[in-house]
Amino acid sequence: MTNQEIQSIKQRFGIIGNAPALNYAIQVAAQVAPTDMTVLITGESGSGKESFSKIIHALSPRKHGQFIAINCGAIPEGTIDSELFGHEKGAFTGANEARKGYFEVTDSGTIFLDEIAEMPLGTQARLLRVLENGEFIRVGSSKVQKTDVRVVAATNVNLLDRVQAGKFREDLYYRLNTVPITVPPLRDRGDDIYLLFRKFTADFSEKHRVKPITLTPDAVRLLNRFRFPGNIRQLKNLAEQISVLELDREVDAQRLTTYLPAAQTSQLPALLPGHGAGDAAGGFGSYSERDILYRLLFDMRRDMTDLKKVVLELASGTGTRPAADAQELLRQNSHLFTNLNEPAPYAGPDVAGENNGYLLPASPLRVEVASPTAYSDEEEDMHTEDISHETEEETLSLDAIEKEMILKALKKHHNKRKYAAQDLGISERTLYRKLKQYDLESV
Repeated sequence: MTNQEIQSIKQRFGIIGNAPALNYAIQVAAQVAPTDMTVLITGESGSGKESFSKIIHALSPRKHGQFIAINCGAIPEGTIDSELFGHEKGAFTGANEARKGYFEVTDSGTIFLDEIAEMPLGTQARLLRVLENGEFIRVGSSKVQKTDVRVVAATNVNLLDRVQAGKFREDLYYRLNTVPITVPPLRDRGDDIYLLFRKFTADFSEKHRVKPITLTPDAVRLLNRFRFPGNIRQLKNLAEQISVLELDREVDAQRLTTYLPAAQTSQLPALLPGHGAGDAAGGFGSYSERDILYRLLFDMRRDMTDLKKVVLELASGTGTRPAADAQELLRQNSHLFTNLNEPAPYAGPDVAGENNGYLLPASPLRVEVASPTAYSDEEEDMHTEDISHETEEETLSLDAIEKEMILKALKKHHNKRKYAAQDLGISERTLYRKLKQYDLESV
């Protein structure tokens, strides 16, 4: 097809733009139009998919037949069968008389099914029969009727994803996708954005008899860089909004910025569902909140146990240990007393693979080395014994939780210790040591 023929189709159907992807889509539509092949048009919402269905109908032998466009997402699930295939009198409550459906009304014509992905599975089975055999049955009837209808479908979602999710029939997908046409989004059409903007402002000025809006060069560059998630529909709304509100008919980039949604100017990547930071950091996405708290408690227990050992050593050495030694002991364990006012982010395993990395925000902790106090031998022994007993009791309860977490990770990864260790945030060596500690080597 020559460029002149493509331009002729654009003028006939009011299509503005010269993007190569747009021209190719028009060429495919014109080539498939004379046939009766089913066409699937894909493209984002607002990109102009319905215009291509009209091109196909107008250039086909069915151009003198009826053309009906139906939005499958706008028809309630309970009535869509009746709308498409008709019903008999008394078929359901409120069916006071028989009614023809769209497939019966558009016999020898073209039916455009927009948002085909929203069609219920039961209706999809009926549609497949129409596409395969040209047969349908009215709701409440047992009589098979014939129809000669060309179907052009459109969707703004990935139908293969819907097929894999079990929400769209695979056989219907391949039956519809005989000839695919992809309509490019507005952001991929380059200078077409400004051409369309001028078209919309000119139409508005002609309709309301006002001076059209013009953009400065910096405003044109800003307009072409905007992503327009709503595509042509959003651009038209923007052009009309500026035409109504602006008193100065020349708009610069600074003024244009006030009309562009700030939330849509960012082009930063977004996280996909199921790929959050927690999953990448330590496998949090696969655990419940209770399991995550357990893991955090393990790290708290490790720090608290080390801290108690330091305090116990300082207390037991009071009176015999020089103050310089006490300060040196605190210096060696300074990591236990840093950043206590702030939550520490996940740091990941260290080089040796022994650091679990998860810390909880803690309240300020002040450790004071008291001056030597006159304790009797009995009081000192009692004080030391209480500390040891408290540590032992806490260790026993948390050991049971740690053991439970290890068993759960092993079960999840089918006893593959490498992946279980990664999910627990520890090294394989640490996991083997824990298995030996809890007598789980046979697991």
